[in-house]
Amino acid sequence: MGGYEVVEKKVLLIGDSITEWGRHEDHENLGSGYVRLIHDYFVTTYPNQAYQFLNRGVGGDRITDLAERWQKDVIDLKPDYISISIGINDVWRQLDHPDMEQIPTEQFQQLYTDLLTQIREKTNAKIILMEPTIIEEDVKAKGNQLLFDYVEIVHKVAKDFQATVVPTHKAFINYLQSGNDYKLTTDGVHMNPAGNMLMARTWIKAVEDQLK
Repeated sequence: MGGYEVVEKKVLLIGDSITEWGRHEDHENLGSGYVRLIHDYFVTTYPNQAYQFLNRGVGGDRITDLAERWQKDVIDLKPDYISISIGINDVWRQLDHPDMEQIPTEQFQQLYTDLLTQIREKTNAKIILMEPTIIEEDVKAKGNQLLFDYVEIVHKVAKDFQATVVPTHKAFINYLQSGNDYKLTTDGVHMNPAGNMLMARTWIKAVEDQLK
């Protein structure tokens, strides 16, 4: 009986605690957040495909931390798709730890550009960039106002590198503007199950056609 070999698609998702979300307590190292939901969606929706999802989220990470582990956690793993979610801590630290060395927008863009350049030069991965989500469930909160420029940088570097953008910030802002008072986070930043569902659904909508 004839057949064909299904080529495995290696999808690596990297970021901070929002991505990490319980992966160290999970025997599959996927966690219980949006990465788990994305994994479960694809393996059940496309059972004839072969997927390998890798979670490389680390709590507290800013873009400087990604840069330090980029070779080990991205380049060396040679993913087919690399999804990056970063920027929340780059802004949040400006609010909750103003005494520490901060990452201004210029440095954020420079480092992001360098990371994506390494992907282009050293792998064949398709690039997926997630907008940083929210800081407080209030559109007018200072954190969300500061976050705007970092979201814009994600769009700029995505254009420069022909990357797919996952509009997660927009999805959360739209939800907040709807007037629904059901919470999406546990503390204004970290996702509860509903927040993880919104992240996963937004990611799937943006990326699904590439992964079918």
